[in-house]
Amino acid sequence: MNSSSSQYRIIAVCTGNICRSPMAELMLAEAVAGAQLPGVTVDSAGITDYEAGRPIDPRAARTLAAHNISSATHVAREWRHEWFRSRELILALDVDHYGWLRQAAPDEAALGNIRMLRSFDPAVAGRDPLDQGIEDPWYGGHADFESTWDLISAAVPGILAHVRSVLDLGQRVRSSS
Repeated sequence: MNSSSSQYRIIAVCTGNICRSPMAELMLAEAVAGAQLPGVTVDSAGITDYEAGRPIDPRAARTLAAHNISSATHVAREWRHEWFRSRELILALDVDHYGWLRQAAPDEAALGNIRMLRSFDPAVAGRDPLDQGIEDPWYGGHADFESTWDLISAAVPGILAHVRSVLDLGQRVRSSS
């Protein structure tokens, strides 16, 4: 971040952008707003165009609504290559997304921005990415969406702490210039 008006952009990535990644996007956006982190934005995408243009899965919407988060405006979209350059933190929801993003990354800088979402969860931080995935709840029922909520929730405080440390470092670098 080069100026006080700079953005810090986070994107959550899954397969079709109708279950896991929009849940992560909306949960993180709510947490960022609650933490009063100005200039931080969150969005999401899928690595495929399978669901592009569709709304969030109704089961994901119900899970979010049960926690007072609206998903009414979500529209699924496919990952765009230029987002490697415009997102400071790229969060993969499962190991296949992580592998796909790492393979598609154009350079070392982009590779450095790609993380498993659950790598910020203290219960699995430091483990192999294979142990940090969130299985697709689309194949299951309500309990699977609640489990997805729980797994994302466990990582949110770590993501916020990471963003704060990056923003604080940026502030210190700017003020010492």
